[in-house]
Amino acid sequence: QVQLVESGGGLVQAGGSLRLSCGASGASGRGFSTYTLGWFRQGLGKERECVGAMHWSSRRTWYADSVKGRFTIVRENAKNTVTLQMNSLKPEDTAVYYCAADGRRTFAISTTATDYDYWGQGTQVTVSS
Repeated sequence: QVQLVESGGGLVQAGGSLRLSCGASGASGRGFSTYTLGWFRQGLGKERECVGAMHWSSRRTWYADSVKGRFTIVRENAKNTVTLQMNSLKPEDTAVYYCAADGRRTFAISTTATDYDYWGQGTQVTVSS
C-alpha cells in the first residue's frame, strides 16, 4: 500500500503561483520510482481531470493543454515526493487537486483516473479574479 498526502493548497489571486507537494509512504517494497505519478483536479460539478503526469521510468511528462506552459511537475525519488508548480493561475484553475500513483509500469503515461491505484486526500486551490 502507498499512502499519498498533498499539501500546499490555498487561496491566491489570478496571476499568482502556488506549489503543491505530495509525499509518499509505504512504497519501500517496490520503490517510489516505479510509479507513474499524476496530478488530477476536480472542480465543483465537474469530472476529475488529469492536469499532468510524469512517467515512472523515462521521466517524460504530459500536461493538459489548459495548463501547458504554466504548470510543472518535479519528482524527487530520493525524498519520495512530487510537486506541482502552478504559475499564472486563472480562476478556472480552482479545484481540489489530487496526486495519484499508477503502479502498472506501462510504456505510456495514463491520464485516466481509473488507471491510478493510489490517491491522496486532495487539497483545495482557489483562484480569485
